[in-house]
Amino acid sequence: MKSADEYYMRRALSLAWRGAATNPNPRVGCVLVKETGGVARVVGEGYHAKYGGPHAEVAALADAARRGENVRGSTAYVTLEPCSHFGKTPPCAPRLINEGITRVIAGTEDPNPKVRGGGFGVLREAGIEVVAPCLEKECKWLNRGFFRYNTLNRPWVTLKAAASLDGKMALAETKAREGKGRSSALRTITGDRITGDRALDLVHHMRSEHDGILIGVGTALADDPELTTRRACGKSPLRIVLDTRLSLPTSARVLRDGCLVLTCVDDVEKKKALEDAGAEICTLPPDKTGRVDLDAALSVIAEHGVRLLMVEGGPIVLSAFMKAELCDSLALFTATSIMGEGAGLGDGLRFGFMGDVVKLRDVRVRRVGDDILTEGIFRCSPAL
Repeated sequence: MKSADEYYMRRALSLAWRGAATNPNPRVGCVLVKETGGVARVVGEGYHAKYGGPHAEVAALADAARRGENVRGSTAYVTLEPCSHFGKTPPCAPRLINEGITRVIAGTEDPNPKVRGGGFGVLREAGIEVVAPCLEKECKWLNRGFFRYNTLNRPWVTLKAAASLDGKMALAETKAREGKGRSSALRTITGDRITGDRALDLVHHMRSEHDGILIGVGTALADDPELTTRRACGKSPLRIVLDTRLSLPTSARVLRDGCLVLTCVDDVEKKKALEDAGAEICTLPPDKTGRVDLDAALSVIAEHGVRLLMVEGGPIVLSAFMKAELCDSLALFTATSIMGEGAGLGDGLRFGFMGDVVKLRDVRVRRVGDDILTEGIFRCSPAL
């Protein structure tokens, strides 16, 4: 692959990242380059901005038209294989052919069964040179949720957690919370957050980049969270609660503006009460432990258009995802504090050999205010 090809593909990638409202479609960027007299120049560029809107190739062609450029004989750099089927919009591969594009450099093949290899085939049959992949790892990462859905029928799952230096996510407690009127086995530091304001701001930004956010009913009962993006720009994701026995109260703040509740019981009275409060109830089969089956839950969540899911549950929920090996990435915020006794990340997991423990790859560590953020990909996460 020539360095010039990678340069223009990176430009296409930078455009693709701007498409924040494309779900359930992938983010795609396209750059049109034409060589005249041995000098290459960009004659048009664009990206898929929103679901139902023009695809990246069409946007780039429209940009070229606005510039008064003739694209015949140009090379199209596109981050994902051009589509060859009718969906919300006409297919892009025939459009490139009709516009006289002579070469297509694609980041990666489209995993969608309706497209997979078909777009490349249409282009090659028309005599267009097709080169792929180019910066495949980066192009797949851009649409990791789209790839995960089309290959495993589930979202890309990120586990988000906050813990102390000794790995604790909550303090031990034996008395009822003052003013709460209920007892709890766990609580965070003085009822407040473990990490600081800058970490909270980043978490809200992370939420805005996800399509869904999931907690267990234990977290809903203990903290009564809103799970919004109120400290960041962007739309709040679909809120999801794992609630095996429909224990969620109708007054829970997570029910405001809609919430998906996944349960194992078919209690008509409780179901109606929660539905009246704004919930959508989905009854699923239990797993071997009697809790909501996570495989089935992820399939339902994917059917609701969620391609990127952030799990913000407590130790029980996080450990369940790790034990089932249904997690892809981790975002762990570590506070510079030691909390002593209490629930910790990984509680409930038990391994007989070091070779079996949960491990990460592609790890990055950075400071967020006074806290430390560790990000990485779980070893169990299948390749894209």
